[in-house]
Amino acid sequence: MYSPAPPVRTAPTAASINTVAYHVEMTTPDAPADRYTHGHHQSVLASHKARTAENSAAYLVPYLKPGLRVLDVGCGPGTISTDFARMVSPGEVVALDRSQEIVAQAAELAFQEGIHNLTATVGDVYHLDYPSDSFDVTHAHQVLQHLSDPVAALREMARVTKPGGTIAVRDADYAAMAWYPADERLDTWQSVYHAVAHANDAEPDAARHLLSWARQAGLNNIRPLASVWCWADDATRQWWGGLWAERVQHSALAEQALEGGFASSATLAEIADAFREWSSNPDGWFTVLNGELLATPAIDQDDAG
Repeated sequence: MYSPAPPVRTAPTAASINTVAYHVEMTTPDAPADRYTHGHHQSVLASHKARTAENSAAYLVPYLKPGLRVLDVGCGPGTISTDFARMVSPGEVVALDRSQEIVAQAAELAFQEGIHNLTATVGDVYHLDYPSDSFDVTHAHQVLQHLSDPVAALREMARVTKPGGTIAVRDADYAAMAWYPADERLDTWQSVYHAVAHANDAEPDAARHLLSWARQAGLNNIRPLASVWCWADDATRQWWGGLWAERVQHSALAEQALEGGFASSATLAEIADAFREWSSNPDGWFTVLNGELLATPAIDQDDAG
């Protein structure tokens, strides 16, 4: 069990990213216009930058071997992608996200860390701009929960994965998150988050749906798993609580909560206070349940002939 903690990597610099493959592709016009619940406020990115292959993709790591070609869908700032690139070198990692700003950060990180086998690109999981059977491994971390059609996304991920290759997804379950001590303000936070996510036609409790979605997508050799993140020591508790205190008042989540009438500014301030109080409590404990799933693409019926 590993928990994301304050990142050990230094922040990406403004160094040129020309030595790392980097290009922009426009999303397909008919793709669903999914709205990202969190947005890219610094409090969100600080959480994403703490993710590593070890603390966020340990279930997949044993399957990563030198020479493989990997697609990391929804790569964010690229911390998991760069870890993958080290593991599969001299193979290639394609780090894909729909935000040009975030893709640039992933490319900068790879440049800073001397990673030369990573391509950072803007793209859309519903319409991946790659031929069928292009990748040995297709991975998505905390992505399906934000999509209006996760089954379609899984089918597209399967399309670009080679026969016998690996599709790997991991998503949290907000309803299964647990904390101590009890606090009604944190109960309100959980309810507000669900309301905002559902208004975006997203599924915040994605972990429990992964098996069903994979079966609907026609995937083979499905192996459902689970693991947790846990924050219960002074350093990680202060970090996690501080990030959420910022996020509930200043990120896209806050904007959408206010816009949709799911919370008032006063309510969001109370939730932020609750996170700060929790983070300074030596008895404070918080866990996030993550569902994980490994699968292979469906057998082509013509090939099965």
